[in-house]
Amino acid sequence: MPQIPVTILNGFLGAGKTTLLQSLLVQARVMPGVRLGVIVNEMSELDVDGAILDTSEVISRRDPRFAAIPAGSISGAQGLEQFARAVDKVTGAGATHLLIETSGSTYPWPLLEAIRAHPALRLHGFLSVVDTVTLAQDHDLGRAILPTASRNLATGRRGIENLLAEQIMFASRILLSKMDRVSGDTLRTVAQAVHPLNPFADIMGMQWGNVRLADVLALPPYDHARVATLGAELTDWDRGRGTASMSGAEGYRLGSIVIADPRPFHPQRLWRVYNHYLGTGIHRSKGFFWLPSRDRLQLLWNQTAGSIGLEIVNYWKIAALEDESLNLLPEERQEMRRRLAGMSPEFGDRRCRLTVIGDRDGLADFADAVRGCFCTPAEVAAWRAGEAFDDPWPASTARLAQR
Repeated sequence: MPQIPVTILNGFLGAGKTTLLQSLLVQARVMPGVRLGVIVNEMSELDVDGAILDTSEVISRRDPRFAAIPAGSISGAQGLEQFARAVDKVTGAGATHLLIETSGSTYPWPLLEAIRAHPALRLHGFLSVVDTVTLAQDHDLGRAILPTASRNLATGRRGIENLLAEQIMFASRILLSKMDRVSGDTLRTVAQAVHPLNPFADIMGMQWGNVRLADVLALPPYDHARVATLGAELTDWDRGRGTASMSGAEGYRLGSIVIADPRPFHPQRLWRVYNHYLGTGIHRSKGFFWLPSRDRLQLLWNQTAGSIGLEIVNYWKIAALEDESLNLLPEERQEMRRRLAGMSPEFGDRRCRLTVIGDRDGLADFADAVRGCFCTPAEVAAWRAGEAFDDPWPASTARLAQR
């Protein structure tokens, strides 16, 4: 049976894996004979990345070549079981190449072993997406990763630095993302700091997922022999401490919380939480939300460490139904009402759903602060009455052209 080539998109939380995946899928549209299969792994139970791909129209979650593995690491015991089923699904749909986007908490070795043992798969590329901004701001330009990871192992534990190091050490190509947000000197310094962790891997700068799909498809077969000793040593380290595996987020003291409510966030309070509560312990938060001051727009919240991006991803269906100027036909309004059936009678399909990922010790306090941003009944009544809200979030938009 011919084996399907596989490329892994690995990297820490918020590094830019989904942006890279979107770019590769867009390029595949104009490449004859290329049918990409996609497996997306989310640490949270919310399939935010799948929803983002849906709204970008590059691939639908209903496509048989797409599979999602939510609520955990693909390298954990349950994740690997789901992975085997996902492979059967996407390969049975005629995929010619498989892309796997892992969760940010994924320890690479168990996944590499699972792919090597799978008779239908052949690993070619292991792309490690490294957040240049995060390394520059939180890890001394990347220079702190190796000594901190070594100290952690010496004291019998693993930390975030170990996860970052291992994702780099198993890579066949390292992509330094967000290069447009740092200087050339910073980019070179980070590259020099990362290189000793994996001197066998290419290191490339990347912004907005600008990697050529043709180059990814042309990568040679993955050299399992090069990393076999490292994988065995880390496995023995785990066993020596009585742990079956450190493949999941629990091994790095990572936790996740889902925040869900149909009410909007108060824009001023949300701004205050962003500016005063985000610390190094909150690694990632993402999801969809709405504001009373922009109630037509479905917004994407996309936070990594101390930076955040806001995107307009769609319009709420209820907003279209409420807008008389659209002159919808009666049958269009009927279909819209059918889609909204069973949703909130007050807000329709408008809702806020965020997943927050960070150090377990500080996660609950931050989540409580975010929940305090939801509008009160009096503020909801003010929105219904058409009153204005103080909104400090940027009012201008920027459009990115796909090349």
